[in-house]
Amino acid sequence: MYDGLIRNARIVNEGKVFNGNILIHQGKIHAILKPEDPVPDDVQKIIDAGGNLVIPGVIDDQVHFREPGLTHKAEIYTESRAAVAGGITSFMEMPNTIPQTTTIDTLEDKFKLASEKSLANYSFYLGATNDNLEEIRKLHPDQSCGVKIFMGSSTGNMLVDDDRVLEAIFAESPVLIATHCEDESIIRANIAEYRKKHGEDLPPSFHPLIRNEEACYRSSSKAVELAVKHKSRLHVLHISTQKELELFNNSLPVDRKQITAEVCVHHLWFDDLDYAKKGSLIKWNPAVKTPTDKEGLRAGLLTNKLDVIATDHAPHTLEEKDRSYFKSPSGGPLVQHALPVMMELQKKGIIELTTLIEKMCHSPARIFKIRDRGFIREGYHADLVILDDSQWTENGDNILYKCGWSPFDGETFSTRVLYTMVNGNIVYNWNAEEQRHHFSEGINGMRLQFNR
Repeated sequence: MYDGLIRNARIVNEGKVFNGNILIHQGKIHAILKPEDPVPDDVQKIIDAGGNLVIPGVIDDQVHFREPGLTHKAEIYTESRAAVAGGITSFMEMPNTIPQTTTIDTLEDKFKLASEKSLANYSFYLGATNDNLEEIRKLHPDQSCGVKIFMGSSTGNMLVDDDRVLEAIFAESPVLIATHCEDESIIRANIAEYRKKHGEDLPPSFHPLIRNEEACYRSSSKAVELAVKHKSRLHVLHISTQKELELFNNSLPVDRKQITAEVCVHHLWFDDLDYAKKGSLIKWNPAVKTPTDKEGLRAGLLTNKLDVIATDHAPHTLEEKDRSYFKSPSGGPLVQHALPVMMELQKKGIIELTTLIEKMCHSPARIFKIRDRGFIREGYHADLVILDDSQWTENGDNILYKCGWSPFDGETFSTRVLYTMVNGNIVYNWNAEEQRHHFSEGINGMRLQFNR
């Protein structure tokens, strides 16, 4: 008996959109059938997609789920729930928790937590510091998605600012290096200048002036220079300026690039004109910048200067976000809304559907060499999402994040995640009749494996 069948699907995969049925067995895609192909009689569960889009599960290469140590903001369980409700079936989580994930032991502790709590598949970055090079050297290529270097002060004492250490990490890391690039000296100088001029009571609209284009470009160019020098595998996270695009190559397919780049949903949707309405709710590091930067980033996706669309999901409580500018933390929740937001851009003609799936599903799998995920292929894990063309407005009642808010509150979308399947299990579906989310609790995701 086969485990499941998705029939009457409009499948989006590897640059094509076509009609078909997907046969699932033992958690994997057993066959992709044409509409006219016979369907086996012995199928345990049949889902009629009703002609809706079926896509590979989204792979988010940058989230902060806050566990352990910061669970008043979020937890692996709550945020993985929100993720699957948003069509994200695999995530890679950052090391700035308490304790920080800067040793092999703390890394494995997080994997154990996720095995017990996460509805989605998972991996975790090992964080770099000025004094943990030995831990980085011990990391096995299949043990983690990568090493994260904060080349900016976004997370306090995880800033790596010793040039000798940076040289050594780029020279010796056994896995992909992912960087947060903002120049600390420029940011400090800007903070001092604006404090002197305006005091402590700055509005959030000053954020892109303090964490400006120069801070981003200087740090990103330094990371690229180090990667070229040491032939390192570099992935630059959350590019926020048009100028930074000149650092990246678009002449090679993504799986042959030595240096790749990511852009986040909020930098594609918001710009600095939105601070007047959204305030600190759109305060991220790097900052949301100008309309010109936003349009440049959108163009960078289409020209393949930018390889991945991710979220940088980083929740804080509303109480924390409501503090004055210098005391309000940067970051916001995004995993539940990222795919509907990007589908909205697709329907507006800003990005092709197949390109969107390439950047959110295929490219992360290629860049990180994730084993048997990110595509609708026979033999691959059945991580699948069914999308429904239906209009809905985020009014707050829908929100699944533990922090209880979204920067997209009040936005109307025209695509909804109808079903999410992880490893062949239906972990989420939207019950249209009851207008509520439904989860299959107790069916946990798997640790991502890598072909390295």
